Amino acid sequence: MRIAKSSNSASGHGITVGHEGQWFALSDIKGYESVTRIGELVRDDADLRALKESVERQTGELAPVRPDFERAATIVDPGADIWGAGLNYRRHSEDLESEQPRSGPGSYLRPANCLIGNGDHIELPRQSGRVTAEAELGLVIKTPCKNVDRSEWRSVVAGVTAVLDMTAEDVIRENPRHIPWAKGFDTFCSVGPVLVTLDELSDADLASLRVATVRNGETVAAATPADMKFGLDRLVEYFSAGRTLEPGTVICTGTPGAAPLAAGDTVQAVVEHVGTLTHPVRKDEERPQEIRHTTTHGEGGRHGEGG
Repeated sequence: MRIAKSSNSASGHGITVGHEGQWFALSDIKGYESVTRIGELVRDDADLRALKESVERQTGELAPVRPDFERAATIVDPGADIWGAGLNYRRHSEDLESEQPRSGPGSYLRPANCLIGNGDHIELPRQSGRVTAEAELGLVIKTPCKNVDRSEWRSVVAGVTAVLDMTAEDVIRENPRHIPWAKGFDTFCSVGPVLVTLDELSDADLASLRVATVRNGETVAAATPADMKFGLDRLVEYFSAGRTLEPGTVICTGTPGAAPLAAGDTVQAVVEHVGTLTHPVRKDEERPQEIRHTTTHGEGGRHGEGG
């Protein structure tokens, strides 16, 4: 099953559900009229099965819709945590001239007010002279969980999505301890446009997904999760250690490589069989920007390396 948020509904965040090649508005499905958070749909396997069965049962009564994925709102629910894994691919650690961490990935927790919808502008802040964009595979947590053993990782993950992660790279080259600040500028994160549930993907499928950072139509870097130092199972174990992850939490799993950005560029995160995020880039000139996800979120982070 595939889940997305619309950017053109009355609320700005209407949820759509894809099943067997067709998409339906969640608000049209009996029993789901008032649901506005993806985290409410994916709390456990029973919830996902119930949603799928409802769609199948009501298909004849539902009018298909055509979501605009090029202008889709972020799939991240208001207030959801966004964790990031740093230097998880050797290529990116070489780009930053840093050793890969040994006991666990570099990590950070970013503020949700950096999120933008697909197609929105990335704004280069005046506080940085070198901003990079990094394509990543994202994991979305489906159930409250803590201290998850790596062998059980699939039991707590709803599905995968694409992530485009921005970094003020000159800031973390000066001092890696500045990473939460370097990751938290407005417009510095995009997640979506689609959540693909894990029932569609075997472990082998996941390991072979091609994740690519593309700038102005040219692939800057690409790799698959098979090339990660810390696999998806280890990342879930690591980020759930000693802390509770709530439904809708996103774990960004690291990038195969970063693309330096300049005003006028177009940058993409392309995750094969999952989705594509596309963003034009401009210089921040103190212009107001319409951000379609404007909830506040407590800023925080753990010291570590870049994503």
